[in-house]
Amino acid sequence: MRFGRAVFPLVRTTTTAAPSPAVLTVGDALRERRRFTEADVASYAAVSGDRNPVHLEDGFAREVGGFERGRVVHGMLVASLFPSIIAARFPGAVYASQALKFAAPVYVEENVVAQVQALHIKTTTANSGTSRYVVKFATKCFADEEEGSLAIDGEAMVVLPTLELRDD
Repeated sequence: MRFGRAVFPLVRTTTTAAPSPAVLTVGDALRERRRFTEADVASYAAVSGDRNPVHLEDGFAREVGGFERGRVVHGMLVASLFPSIIAARFPGAVYASQALKFAAPVYVEENVVAQVQALHIKTTTANSGTSRYVVKFATKCFADEEEGSLAIDGEAMVVLPTLELRDD
């Protein structure tokens, strides 16, 4: 169960009279806001086996890790927001690759905003004649809601079964 999670809808102004499904285009950005709790970090540590004390012990994080505000969220847990955003809007999406740079820590109980932005879209046709879409996304996570502190920067390649955005 996820608490403190919000998915921002894609907002685009159109001039068509009849409503049509939103379709992903280059430049479109999708966002999700999330706060990772102590329980989220403990669960991730248990599942992943990453029990580094900078994630689990406040004093260790401050004194040995040098994180003045205490425990930090696992970088890969924060980065998991990127495929979460994509899968929520494009069921059946296949994540092909992800490059990441961890630029700043995300602290436990801190609000973050994750964003994926379509940089390039390539249409491919399978042997069955169905179209698939290979999309290159810029992936960014900010450690505050004002997008002032870049925590993660990267790019992802994703194969989408459709460009139609599913509403959440």
